[in-house]
Amino acid sequence: MRWFYFILLLTSSNSFAGTAVEYYQNGIQHALNGHYYKSGMLYEAENAKQTLHLATLDWPPYIGNDLCNKGWVYQFSIALLNNKGYSVYIEFLPWARAVRNVELGKADILIPEYFIEDTAPSDYVNGKTRRELLGLSNSFKGGEIAFLKRKGDTDRFTGNLKSLKGQKIGVVRGYQNTPEFDAMMDNDEFEIITSVDDLQLVQLLVAKRVDLIIGDPEVLKFSVSYSSLNKSEKKYLLSSVEQESISLQYNPLYFAISKLTPNWLLILEHINEGLYQFHNSGEMDRIINTTNTQCKQ
Repeated sequence: MRWFYFILLLTSSNSFAGTAVEYYQNGIQHALNGHYYKSGMLYEAENAKQTLHLATLDWPPYIGNDLCNKGWVYQFSIALLNNKGYSVYIEFLPWARAVRNVELGKADILIPEYFIEDTAPSDYVNGKTRRELLGLSNSFKGGEIAFLKRKGDTDRFTGNLKSLKGQKIGVVRGYQNTPEFDAMMDNDEFEIITSVDDLQLVQLLVAKRVDLIIGDPEVLKFSVSYSSLNKSEKKYLLSSVEQESISLQYNPLYFAISKLTPNWLLILEHINEGLYQFHNSGEMDRIINTTNTQCKQ
């Protein structure tokens, strides 16, 4: 009975272990073991300056709660903040809720975010722009933004967004896409249908609820492969869509920090320092390559 109780304790304690994060600084390896905390994971730094609450989303292949190692953006974000002396509490939420929590100061950092135009209005604070509520870091590696259409359909996008006026376009609620598209969308120049996530966006397109959908093609396709749908449903969705010939633009990624967070300007300065250091040393590329290599299916 004593041995059984001892084994049970070991099993129970292991169940609290979270996804490991590893990074190198000046050739020295740092290994972090998170543990379950509230509705997310906590990674504690020794003599931490403060604990930062990160709100993120399922956005494979960049980041996802059920992804191998939770994706390279997860690994990179925690490594960078830990390297600057911060403990990190990170939780996965629907995107609109993640945005709301950070804009209202209920969480500290939104990750990953696209560039936010100065004029982009907040959906959650009347009379405020998003940039009045959020501080944006320097950029890091991102992905392409393009339109997807039903397979076999004629291209609708000519390279000029005015060619799509009046078209029915699907977007994920709360996503930034490109400044020009977002401005035209806010001006009601397209007929917009919103979805809660990227998978539902693809489903809207295949079901002919919209003419086009907008987003990162890799994310949109991966969201189908990563979903709980059965193999035949995944195959059907993936074989039914294709990218328009002309892309919109390349979108880098950013950290967005709530201006209600204590010492937010200093934290932003530390994040920018970390971005420079991780890029300059090659550590960001190492994290991306290692995560992708370990997680090849």
